[in-house]
Amino acid sequence: MDPADTAARLGVPAEEVDRVRRLAGDRPSAPLPGRAGAPALLDRLAVRPADAAEIMAGWPDPDSALWTPELRWLLDRSIALVRADLGGHDWLPPGPALPRGRGPAWRHLYVYAYLALVDVVREYHSDHGIGDAVSWTTLADLGRNLAVDRRMAGSGWPVMQSWLTLHARGGIYELGRLQHQRGETIGLHVPESGPLTPAAVDASLDAARVFFPRHFPDEHHTEFSCGSWLLDPQLREHLPEDANIVRFQRRFTLEPHAEPEGIDADVEVRRFVFRDLSTPLDRLPRDTALRRAVVDHLAAGRHWHWRVGRFPV
Repeated sequence: MDPADTAARLGVPAEEVDRVRRLAGDRPSAPLPGRAGAPALLDRLAVRPADAAEIMAGWPDPDSALWTPELRWLLDRSIALVRADLGGHDWLPPGPALPRGRGPAWRHLYVYAYLALVDVVREYHSDHGIGDAVSWTTLADLGRNLAVDRRMAGSGWPVMQSWLTLHARGGIYELGRLQHQRGETIGLHVPESGPLTPAAVDASLDAARVFFPRHFPDEHHTEFSCGSWLLDPQLREHLPEDANIVRFQRRFTLEPHAEPEGIDADVEVRRFVFRDLSTPLDRLPRDTALRRAVVDHLAAGRHWHWRVGRFPV
């Protein structure tokens, strides 16, 4: 395999193809589920009908003309790359961002990689005594992310494809209202799944306090942590003191402010609050206090910040 030739055919930088080649090496891949069982699996993973139809239309059948040799190579080696880090809990790009307008095989290549890893990671869950309820709830974040990407006209997926490798390696678990990422601390993430009420957050934290010592007894977590625009104290200038976000913020002791490399908090706020990165500010909806806060803050020429906070387990 010539990385330069493969990259040219894929329309991506050669160094990204070479990265996949190096990290995957000759490690084992994993087979995709059979086409016949795929619709039921997609439904189990909360994939909406429109997204499921596209995925099935691009299915990597052996005789599919949609799948060029370089696409098949990338799919196989991306699966191997992620599988080789089973149990890992850092962000892991599974491969280069592809020109997704070329069709469903290109658009959903990393979805097929995820599907191939479902049985692998569920066996990992089982080996750690993690039951089906948590396993399937966690993995069903695929459907949620595909739906968000559809709302964002495809501009959400470049972030999501790396995010979903956490699920496929057993690095993150959805326990009630929050997702909990393994690491030096238990990293908290807030999915789009309803109000962030104090009671729901308390229940999720309590579940994590039991879950991690039970299933990962060799990992000793003393803190919860979160990195997010949700922790930006500037939100308190716009939201009432009893707002759920403000009450969520009060749990944390913030680290000194330093914007992480590669993160633009203004973009992240728009991505999560509006699921829209292109509409002019004066045309964005103002139907909630949070949306009004975001628009007014940016319209005034100010910027949002990404903040990191912690509190004891």
